[in-house]
Amino acid sequence: MLNSEVICVVVPCFRVKHEICDVINAIPEYVDHILVVDDCCPEFSGRFVQQQIKDNRVEVLFNEVNLGVGGAVKRGYEEALARDVTIVVKLDGDGQMDPSLIAYLIHPLVERVADYTKGNRFIYLDDLSHMPTTRLLGNAVLSFMTKFSSGYWHIFDPTNGYTAVRRESLMQLGLEKISNRYFFESDMLFRLCLQHSLVCDVPMKAKYEGENSSLRILKIIPEFLWKHFKNFGKRIFYQYYLQDFSIASVELPIGVLLFGYGATNGVLVWLRAANTLEPTPVGTLMLIATTMLIGVQFLLAFLSFDINRTQRIFFPKGQYK
Repeated sequence: MLNSEVICVVVPCFRVKHEICDVINAIPEYVDHILVVDDCCPEFSGRFVQQQIKDNRVEVLFNEVNLGVGGAVKRGYEEALARDVTIVVKLDGDGQMDPSLIAYLIHPLVERVADYTKGNRFIYLDDLSHMPTTRLLGNAVLSFMTKFSSGYWHIFDPTNGYTAVRRESLMQLGLEKISNRYFFESDMLFRLCLQHSLVCDVPMKAKYEGENSSLRILKIIPEFLWKHFKNFGKRIFYQYYLQDFSIASVELPIGVLLFGYGATNGVLVWLRAANTLEPTPVGTLMLIATTMLIGVQFLLAFLSFDINRTQRIFFPKGQYK
C-alpha cells in the first residue's frame, strides 16, 4: 500500500516472453496486486510467468482468444474492480516502460488532484532523441486527432499506454463500450471526458532497445482518423446539446453554416466563371469572402471555448527524475 491506497498493476502480455519477467520483478513492493493478462499469446507468456515468478502478488489471467491490447487491459480492469483496489495502473510487458515510475504516475491520484494519469514522452525535448522518427511524427499526428475527439486539449502522446486510473472513474466508464484494439487509449480519453474526469500528463522516458512493436502508426492513422471523427461528433452532441447548452452551442452551427455556404458558393461561382469566361461581380466575391470570414470567426470562438472548458492539471516538475 502507498498512503492507504490499494494499488493494482495490470500487465497485458502478447509476444513478451523474453521481457515479462524482468518487468514484473521491477514492480515496486508497495504495489498490492499484479494481474498478468495472457492475451492468447503464442509464446505462452502467462505459463512462463507462472513457472518463473514466485511473487504472491502475481496472478495470471488467460484469454481464450486474442482480444487485442485493449481487450486484455479491460479484462485486467474487470478483475481489479472485483478486488478492493483504489488505483489501477496499466503497464506493458515489453519492457519499454520503467516500473520505477509508477510512484510518479500515481502521485496525482494519491493526492486526489486527478482521476486519470498517463505518461507523456514529449514534455522534455531531450527525451525524444531516442524515439524513432516514424513514431515521433505519427504520435504527433495522433495527438492532434485525440485533442479534437476527447476534448483534452492539454493532453499529448495519446498512444502512450502507461496509465493509472482511480477506481471511482473506472467504475463509471462502461468498459464494454471501449475499443479492444490499439484505439483503446484514445477511446478511454473520450469516455473520461464525457464523465468530466480530471486527466493529467506525467513526464516519462521510454526505452527503445530494439523491441518489436506490433503497432504500425502510419498504417493505423486512417482508421484512427475515422474513429476520432465519430468520437468528435458524439462528444459535441453530448457536451454541447445533451448535457449542457452554452454560447458555443450556437457558435458551432452558425460557423459551419456560414463557412459552408460561402465555400460552396465560391466553388460554384468559380466553375461558372471558368465555363463562361465572364468576370465575376466584385459584390459577389465580397459576399462570399465576408461569409466565409464570419464563419471562420464563429468556428474559432467555438474552438477557444472548447479548449478552455477542460481543467488543466500540471504535474510538478520536481516530481520527475
